[in-house]
This record gives sequence, C-alpha cells and structure tokens, in this order.
Amino acid sequence: MAATPKGAQKFKIDYNIDRGVYDEFIRQCGRKGFTPNIVVERLMKKYNESQGQLL
Repeated sequence: MAATPKGAQKFKIDYNIDRGVYDEFIRQCGRKGFTPNIVVERLMKKYNESQGQLL
C-alpha cells in the first residue's frame, strides 16, 4: 500500500533563457493570474498534441 496517492509526477527542468524574455514572461503570468509552471505545461501539452507545430 502506498503512503501517498499516485498523481502526476513533477520534475525540475533547467534551461538557459534570456533574462529579458524571462522577466516579461513572469510579469505577464502575474497579470493574467497564472503560475509560470502551468503556462509551460500547457504549452508543452499543446505542442505535443499538434505533433510539434509551434503555431
């Protein structure tokens, strides 16, 4: 028997991102009321569902 229920496993990613782009991204997330990790997860999911198309 597991001590905690199974759920989505999370892991930390590490990428080099331009500071200005990152700062603007964080500001926009805050204005819209999203946390950055949710935005990135949704973008990754959309990218995977569209078979690698960005636009």
